[in-house]
Amino acid sequence: MTLPNWITFSRLLGLPFILYFLNHPTDQSRWIGFGIFLLAAGTDWLDGYLARKLNQITDLGKFLDPLVDKFLVLAPLLALIELGQVPAWGVCLILARELTIAGWRVNPKLSGSASIQGANIWGKLKTVSQISAIALLIAPTPDTWIIPSLVLFWLSVVLTLISGLVYLLPANIWSSTSKSTSA
Repeated sequence: MTLPNWITFSRLLGLPFILYFLNHPTDQSRWIGFGIFLLAAGTDWLDGYLARKLNQITDLGKFLDPLVDKFLVLAPLLALIELGQVPAWGVCLILARELTIAGWRVNPKLSGSASIQGANIWGKLKTVSQISAIALLIAPTPDTWIIPSLVLFWLSVVLTLISGLVYLLPANIWSSTSKSTSA
């Protein structure tokens, strides 16, 4: 267990507090939950930065980081379903992608790789959009922010599905498409 892996694991410690404050929906508790969520989400950047800086990139970290990200994203989304802020079917699309990719990443026979693959740019865009949407949905914003929050939520659903397709489809599909269009 390296320092970056401990930081990754520490994100899980914020989840019970986030869920507690979401289930006591006063403005004050929502702001506290919002702050804890952003702090936990910020450790996602920190652990990756430290892993690269300290040359401590490990297969455990490549496995643990996206797994903890899934908990950090899905737990608040499930609470937001219960609060009636997001539709369950949108969260189910995110959940289906996350479970599919999690299984794909840890099974070398499916992914065609002997080691666990790290996140690509689409996975990073997906994570940023999900965290941004959830943060807006947790924060007790005025009613004028409902539509922008939901637009960001649906954008995160679309990016989630795109990142899943990019991950599952063979790399040669993407490269052959770009070659055929440039010819």
